[in-house]
Amino acid sequence: MNERSYGWVVVLCAFTLMFVGFGAAYSFAAFFRAFQSDFGASRAHVSMVFSLCAFLYFLLGAPAGMLADRHGTRLVALTGVAFLVAGLAGASYARSVEMLYLTYSIGLGIGIGLTYVPSVGAVQPWFEKNRVLASGIAVSGIGVGNLLAPPLTAWLIEALGWRDAYLALAACTLVLGGAAAVAIRNRPAGQARAVDGVPLREALATRKFWVLYVTLALSGFGCFVPLVHIGPYALDAGHPESVAVMLVSLIGLGSIVGRFAIGGIADRLGRMNTLALMYLGMALMLVLWWASTGAVALSIMAVGFGICYGGFVATFPSVAMDLFGARSISGIIGCVYTAAGIGTLFGPPLAGAAFDATGSYSAPILGAAALALIAAAGVTSLRARS
Repeated sequence: MNERSYGWVVVLCAFTLMFVGFGAAYSFAAFFRAFQSDFGASRAHVSMVFSLCAFLYFLLGAPAGMLADRHGTRLVALTGVAFLVAGLAGASYARSVEMLYLTYSIGLGIGIGLTYVPSVGAVQPWFEKNRVLASGIAVSGIGVGNLLAPPLTAWLIEALGWRDAYLALAACTLVLGGAAAVAIRNRPAGQARAVDGVPLREALATRKFWVLYVTLALSGFGCFVPLVHIGPYALDAGHPESVAVMLVSLIGLGSIVGRFAIGGIADRLGRMNTLALMYLGMALMLVLWWASTGAVALSIMAVGFGICYGGFVATFPSVAMDLFGARSISGIIGCVYTAAGIGTLFGPPLAGAAFDATGSYSAPILGAAALALIAAAGVTSLRARS
């Protein structure tokens, strides 16, 4: 296989690593009720299990990206898969929410942190004309995991119990993730023109970096609230658990569409314009969620939110590549992604705490929508000054 063709193998490997990592993470919604029942925990405490995981993988994106730039993606990704497997297997033995913090949150947080940003960064230098498409295909692994993992996990929980379901997820992660980590590799520097672009330290001193950082932090507050809370919201509205799980999967379905479809839109509107449009769409879908209790309206919201979420995830790495070049792209993406960790750490737990205090999700949903609107305005400002 020639070097040009191997870029698509790298895309497939990145897709698989994100599928197993984020599929395991987004299956959390299927375990939510079991954790509340077995451990007698509040929604805020159960939500914190996921938020700590997400905070860790966004926080570790920066050092993971720098390690991948220096030592190659394969070694970093293999280490990440080992943490994923250990976290899932360890979660099956948890006897309290605190034990889930130590197993699920830490294991999956480190594991995704070591596989996500390095694999996204590895894809970028292999492509020029088709970079958004390649990024979209790679990160669609997140959406496919989001689509398939919740119903699959719900079936495993029903058939095996939640503890053995985690062991089954660990086995799948070992086989699929391990194979992808072995096959992924970076493009040779001479062909990728890796010397072109802005060094990480120089990028950190620019206004462009910090505008991207702040807008991503603001959008992060609302990005994961639906993934964690739309299921409990649907149950509160009187829908059966099958509908609650379906809504999480519909977010995944929408995100797959967004990751594939947004590339063509970005080519016509520009990548920066498209990123701002995705933030605006997320805000509108959050408002629709606030106004909805019916299954049809919630389903439309879930798909629409997923399209915008998937679209911004697919566009963001290419925007960073456009602004800063290939030289330190994994490290730069990783540093920017720590902003999402900040929003994710506080978003779902605050939403759960608001519900525990008021019996309503209205305040966190509308607050998240307002922050997404500010993020869209920030990206528009960056485009205007670029």
